[in-house]
Amino acid sequence: MRSLLLLALCGIVVFSACTKVPVTGRRQVNLLPESTLIASSLTSYQEFLKENKPIRSGKDYDQVKRVGARIAAAANQYLKDHKQLKRVKNFKWEFNLVDEAAANAWAMPGGKVVVYKGILPITKDETGLAVVLGHEVAHAIARHGNERVSQQLGLTLGGIGLSAAARNKPQETQDVINAAYGIGSNAGLLLPFSRKHESEADKMGLIFMAMAGYDPSHAPAFWSRMNQKGGADVPELLSTHPSHGTRIKDLNEFLPTARKYYKAK
Repeated sequence: MRSLLLLALCGIVVFSACTKVPVTGRRQVNLLPESTLIASSLTSYQEFLKENKPIRSGKDYDQVKRVGARIAAAANQYLKDHKQLKRVKNFKWEFNLVDEAAANAWAMPGGKVVVYKGILPITKDETGLAVVLGHEVAHAIARHGNERVSQQLGLTLGGIGLSAAARNKPQETQDVINAAYGIGSNAGLLLPFSRKHESEADKMGLIFMAMAGYDPSHAPAFWSRMNQKGGADVPELLSTHPSHGTRIKDLNEFLPTARKYYKAK
């Protein structure tokens, strides 16, 4: 009887936490309150910026700020049009450029996005950068981080509720979040997004960049350039993505849908 009651309670929690991802409609279960994750990840984000001072001027800085603002506005508009604005409740979009050589970028819950300068030679122009920022904004909106952190907290702290973990074991929770985003002393323990998450972010990102006025047909070329950088030094953005051939195929198949949202600006 006790086991049945426990299963019933778990079912209620899972049902209440089940939502649909924008664009794809995939059902997901996020057991950690998004507000808790936003607050915890903000600590990691601020610590990162203390150790890696953002670039605050110049054409590269201007480009990141400009493209980021357009992508965020487009994403917000998409959510408004589809009555999903609650996805970005408490979000404060912010885009920073740091002087790091890695070809990388990442986004945290709450809309905090970091671009590494090393990816700019591969993006080449604003449209290439829009591919990257559309993809990262999509990760944040889809709450992929919540899914990833929820799974890891369950494995690491096992048996206790995830909300309780954040309250009662704040350091352990923070360590998992740091690891999930590759920040701080846990940078080597980066928890990868699944290929499902990466493919989902690709599709969402195409729509967001198209709505922002950037031609989504440029996305396959950007990912081809990223792939060509491969070899022993595989870009972090490619480390857990679908194979090159699969990604290009999927992007090209989704392009007709994304183009419906495209109006050049």
